Amino acid sequence: MPKKLLTVLNSEVVKEYGINAGASVVGIAASKDFNLAPNGFKPSDNLEGCLSVVVLGVPIPKEAILKDTTIGFIDIRSRLNEKMTDIAKNVAKQIKTNGYKAKVINGLGGKSVNGQFFGYISLKHAAELAGLGVIGKNYLLYNSEYGNLLWFSAVLTDADLVSDKKVRYKICNNCNKCVEMCPVKALDNLDSFRKKECSGTVFKKINGKWEIMCFLCRKVCPNRFGKNI
Repeated sequence: MPKKLLTVLNSEVVKEYGINAGASVVGIAASKDFNLAPNGFKPSDNLEGCLSVVVLGVPIPKEAILKDTTIGFIDIRSRLNEKMTDIAKNVAKQIKTNGYKAKVINGLGGKSVNGQFFGYISLKHAAELAGLGVIGKNYLLYNSEYGNLLWFSAVLTDADLVSDKKVRYKICNNCNKCVEMCPVKALDNLDSFRKKECSGTVFKKINGKWEIMCFLCRKVCPNRFGKNI
């Protein structure tokens, strides 16, 4: 039996849902383009029949990067994640109203595999596939307007939406600052990010509370604010 639609659901309508809900950027990727993701972490592994991934983003405040200390960044991240989860829930609710399935993916949700934590899908790769930017040498997503200061959430849906084209701009050129500054050499191999070494350095408990101790790869980038892209 065909779905009963209350409105014509297309990419433009869904993007409008995201912007009206508070997202600064919205892009759409096709689920089939996540073929390089490992089994268990593809959109279709998280929502049966998934055809499209709606990626939503808001900027991280510049002040968080300009500070001399990293202390407090995890609180900023938590607030952004809560905001982005609410935005994704809003978009998912409206998609469901049109008769489609929808599932929210937030920026801190995921599962542990062999002692390492991974998001249900890679949101930065989803953002790249959705035309919102390019992943650089430090494995961060760079957007032409917001640099590497975007926090993402996503909505998986079985609605067959037109995906956005990937962008092709170059960001790193011959710059190697992030690679040279990484204290655990996690970025030395461009084909294999050393996630375990990075995570072991970034997170530390202080007075019973987890804090982020290092974001040099984000901070030293000349394009961190999007100025030179």
